[in-house]
Amino acid sequence: MFTSVLMIEKALSAVDVEFVTTLHGDDPVSFVVLMQPRGDQDRLLRAVDDVALGELEEAVHEADVPEGDEAVGPARLGLEHSLKVLRDAGGEAVGQLVEDHPLDVLTSVAEETRADEVIVLTAPHYVEEFFHRDWASRARHKVGVPVLKLYAHSE
Repeated sequence: MFTSVLMIEKALSAVDVEFVTTLHGDDPVSFVVLMQPRGDQDRLLRAVDDVALGELEEAVHEADVPEGDEAVGPARLGLEHSLKVLRDAGGEAVGQLVEDHPLDVLTSVAEETRADEVIVLTAPHYVEEFFHRDWASRARHKVGVPVLKLYAHSE
């Protein structure tokens, strides 16, 4: 069985599920899903990304989206949904919320599960990507397995 550690920021859409469950053809895949609730420390970067994508309305409303402790409940629901849809698509899936030190948790989970790969499924983060501070770029130097970066889709 192929094991993928899947790092996500929001609940998986139907397109995301199809994408990650078909990456390896008909081979069975086991997913360990890690989801980090939104933190308030990156609000400015998210707003800059929204502007770069031409989503000005999103940039204006960044402050309205739950962050920190308020984001834990929605993140937990998003994780539960993601695990359910991965299982419904025929994959094995377990997961956890990651509130502190996500790259350390990602590294330890990859080692403990003997993961074959890490998939970082995220919205575009142009500022972080430009400076190689995004999760995928940083994970490539820590986890010891291939890291695939995919862009999440919206429903």
